[in-house]
Amino acid sequence: MAPWALVLTPDGYETERLYAHESVPLPGAGPSAGDPVLLTVDNGSRAVFGLGRVTPDGRVAYTHRLFDAPLPAEDLAVSGPGVHPLDPGTFAQYSAKAGAEPVRRTWLVSVDLPIEAATPAEAVRAFWSYVAELGPRELPAFVSPSGDELAMQAFVLGEETNLDPEEDED
Repeated sequence: MAPWALVLTPDGYETERLYAHESVPLPGAGPSAGDPVLLTVDNGSRAVFGLGRVTPDGRVAYTHRLFDAPLPAEDLAVSGPGVHPLDPGTFAQYSAKAGAEPVRRTWLVSVDLPIEAATPAEAVRAFWSYVAELGPRELPAFVSPSGDELAMQAFVLGEETNLDPEEDED
């Protein structure tokens, strides 16, 4: 099995960072099913944001997601978006840095919107329209660990955000 690097464009990376896709399309030829892949981006500074394996249908399925702590990869010798062959030692180096996939836990995530409507069903339809239209670029999502709702944090664009207007008045 030969290792590969998949370099996404900054826009492709932003989409991956904002949505929990199970896999990423693999452009071009070269990799075979089962081959390991470093998922990278070059958006001014190169970083590894995930590890994966090529699936039989020609996609890369995530095995590790590193969006919250991407690995700096300035020394990674690949250029331009697309798929590139990778030295096995380089793959092993980044794989070791990535470590084990973190233990999954339950989180409560909500989006609250005041919606004017004549019926509850109409309000739900308007809610989903707003969510689809505004999405993670404009709507804050509120996140807390299950059982610790007082630890709630607001996130916009996948980043923790302060929504307290009083704290902005400095």
